[in-house]
Amino acid sequence: MADTLENNSECPPSAKSEASASGLSMLESSMQENRQDGQVVFEDSVFAGYLQDGLHSLRLEDSLTDVSLHVQGQSFQCHRVVLAAASHYFRAMFCNDLREKHEDSVNIKGIDADTMGILLEYTYTSKVIITKDNVQRMLEAASLFQFPRIVDACAGYLAEALHPENCVGILHLADVHSLESLKSQVYTYIIQNFFQVVDHDEILELPADVLVSLLQHDDLGVTEEEQVFDVVMRWLRARQDERIAQLPRVLTHVRLPLLDPWYFVERVEGDPLIRQCAEVFPLLQEARVYHLSGKEVISERTKPRVQEFQSEVFMIIGGCTKDEKFVSEVTCLDPLRRSRLEVAKLPNTEMESENENKKWVEFACVTFRNEVYISGGKETLHDVWKYNASLNKWIQIEYLNTGRWRHKMAVVGGKVYVLGGFDGAQRLNSVEAYDPFHNCWTETAPLMLSVSSFSAASYDKYIFVIGGGPNGKLATNNMQCFDSLSNKWSLKCPMPTEAKCTNAVTFKDAIFVVGGAMKALYSYSPLEDSWTLIIQLGCERASCGIAACSNKLFITGGRDDKNEVIATVLCWNPETKKLTEECVLPRGVSHHGSVTLRKSYTHIRRITPATVTG
Repeated sequence: MADTLENNSECPPSAKSEASASGLSMLESSMQENRQDGQVVFEDSVFAGYLQDGLHSLRLEDSLTDVSLHVQGQSFQCHRVVLAAASHYFRAMFCNDLREKHEDSVNIKGIDADTMGILLEYTYTSKVIITKDNVQRMLEAASLFQFPRIVDACAGYLAEALHPENCVGILHLADVHSLESLKSQVYTYIIQNFFQVVDHDEILELPADVLVSLLQHDDLGVTEEEQVFDVVMRWLRARQDERIAQLPRVLTHVRLPLLDPWYFVERVEGDPLIRQCAEVFPLLQEARVYHLSGKEVISERTKPRVQEFQSEVFMIIGGCTKDEKFVSEVTCLDPLRRSRLEVAKLPNTEMESENENKKWVEFACVTFRNEVYISGGKETLHDVWKYNASLNKWIQIEYLNTGRWRHKMAVVGGKVYVLGGFDGAQRLNSVEAYDPFHNCWTETAPLMLSVSSFSAASYDKYIFVIGGGPNGKLATNNMQCFDSLSNKWSLKCPMPTEAKCTNAVTFKDAIFVVGGAMKALYSYSPLEDSWTLIIQLGCERASCGIAACSNKLFITGGRDDKNEVIATVLCWNPETKKLTEECVLPRGVSHHGSVTLRKSYTHIRRITPATVTG
């Protein structure tokens, strides 16, 4: 005691004061005062660590251990209470009325001795070393023996270690162990890095459901659709006997129309497995029509993927503003990326002399073999031009035989048709067909009823002329149908209301019509010869545009019942059956053209909110 006192007396007063203050500070931080009854609760935040260290020392000393775990011939001395506290698996084993509860030695299966040693080390120290060599074994063991924190640590390690070579295997692990967060991360990684992932044979082990789910994504990481077709056929042939029945299902999600035509003929149509599968023939026919006939085909397979350096866009061509001012610009919108592409202005609108500029008013337009054709117009009666998306340039082709405006164009059977309209004196029943090979126009069977300001669309081998004005005041509800094979016209089920100044587009197996005074979006089924009201618009949209793009319908501009131009773009989603406002154009516009095509997005400018102007 004396020695102790003497030693203490040798401590400098300042040191004793600092130690005392430090201890007091720590004590105060660990104590909470109950102001009502004066009680003090002392909480030692570091005691849990001391306790764990003590238990670990007892195990190393083989003190107070009461159970021996036997794994692959190796024994581990442990404390039941520690195992039960750390793992629900061992809690169930030792706390319920099971045989192991009363045994001093327990055989453990489903795990190797090294991994069990790591788990027990974690149980007594809270530390575990995870490596690329043991992470899978650790994950499986931690999942089996219910160590959730180790499971999370392994999942985090795997997420950081993702690589094109191992991501499919990690996806399988995440699925087996129901690690939804890891599964989502790996899934996103595969989509973003699909081009690199397909270079490794692990991709061939994907279940059909997972492969189909990946192929459905617009943002799949490929630069050309040929890469998608190639991996699908590799996957199929890896287990051909087992997977051949899945060919129609998987090929449905390959965007065959976007393949290079030569590749399609040689590699797709020439593949023996595809030629022997009649169920995929409709998919091949869709691609043939898209490649060869020039018919407008809109489906989930005609939409380019985000990274394919092309995008499916809809163009708003020319038109009139609030003050009847002519618009020479072509607005090209990409709804998937919400961006605007730079597009050449209408032809002959940037001449050196203002007097030489042409005004494209009440012309017609259509997409043919991914080129936009425009014809006629009040000041451009006989002109016909086509826009080449690759060159970003307008090219003039042969003039119309009969000049016209307030007419329409349609594509069927590899030809472009110009229908009806007005020549300044009378409504026309004239129909001309353009042969792109010979660059010439020829007359075909005339309309049954001369009309202008109507809408038109094609389906299969038919062209439908919908409504329109037989004179300057009246409108009709007649539906005229042209059979391109027989060169004959007939009448079909009339539209629900008389209307003119409308527009139409073919989308999937129906023709959608909007505009005029209808204040609604209607669809016509060529197969059933019947009309359906899709949705009320709430206001009139005369002389608006409509285009099918990215599996949705976009209604652009128009004039309301007060003859005011409209700047909003509406979007109809057939899956949700909802009509929403997509964006606002820089200015209101009507009497414009609206078509869909694929275009390179080398020059992209983001859409920004714009003030509506005249």
